[in-house]
Amino acid sequence: MARCVQLAKNGLGTTYPNPMVGSVIVYNGKIIGEGWHRKAGEAHAEVIAINSVSNQDLLKESTIYVSLEPCSHFGKTPPCSDLIIAKGIKKIVIGTVDPFAQVAGKGIKKLLDAGCEVQVGVLEKLCQDLNKRFFTYHNNKRPYILLKWAESNDGFIAPDTIFRQEKQPFWITNPHTKICVHKWRSEEQSILVGTNTAQADDPELTTREWYGHSPTRVVLDRNLVIKTDSKLLDSSTPTVVITEQERIDSKNVTYHTMKFDTELPYKICDLLYSEDLQSVIIEGGTITLQHFIDNNLWDEARVFKGSTNFKKGLAAPKLTLYKESSVSKISGDILTYYYNQND
Repeated sequence: MARCVQLAKNGLGTTYPNPMVGSVIVYNGKIIGEGWHRKAGEAHAEVIAINSVSNQDLLKESTIYVSLEPCSHFGKTPPCSDLIIAKGIKKIVIGTVDPFAQVAGKGIKKLLDAGCEVQVGVLEKLCQDLNKRFFTYHNNKRPYILLKWAESNDGFIAPDTIFRQEKQPFWITNPHTKICVHKWRSEEQSILVGTNTAQADDPELTTREWYGHSPTRVVLDRNLVIKTDSKLLDSSTPTVVITEQERIDSKNVTYHTMKFDTELPYKICDLLYSEDLQSVIIEGGTITLQHFIDNNLWDEARVFKGSTNFKKGLAAPKLTLYKESSVSKISGDILTYYYNQND
């Protein structure tokens, strides 16, 4: 099962809206086939694993391992449970049940009804963590929320305005960290910033330093003060603008009107859920990040700490109810992962 998870991770950022899935086929204690799901609409992990077995006669005496319950419905591809049954595979080991309503135990039932031996819950937590975005989306009806920011050694997210050049981001971290951040963008479905960050930095929020897709950009602009020539509105990438004002959509830019009140973070989550976006990086700034923290609407935080001291400036957000997971260094920058204590 650990090998299934290892294989599945190859699909991070490319399988949406599908989950990442890995599959391994074992005969007489030896792996004879394996596969992982690459992209929605393409073959599922079980199909690839089965097709990779050179001697198909061995399948009837083999065990198939899969990190997520085999599907039982016709989507863009036929049901994997039907193929497993048709190939005569009698023993199936499953990491975790699929939370998607059209599967959710139905694949397991179909296998059991066909007389298969099914074992469920092997390395279950590992398999659920693999698809934390997929599980959060289907179970909590909102995207997986990842907070990200960089702060100075003395706890500021930006220096005093006197040291800033207009519409130029002030880099706290080094170029290697920037590459890491762009890799993260390629793995998530959306990225969100507030008005102040959009105006101060004029960011692109696209994936440029790493191969992969750019996330859908989400911009908070209550009064539509962000200039139309800003990089965020350049129509190069799908962009959602959340505002209190009315404006007609333009190429690749859609406007959603909602009240900017205390319920705003929840309404944003509802909107992203309705747009089928399973994950979002909250990129900034401090006010936007703190709103999500204060409403306990976050799952994971990735915080960089640079070596520079600002002495004064805009204070970094303050996390509450968290558990620290790991600390690492990227060419001198310190990266700490935090997880919501309630998750």
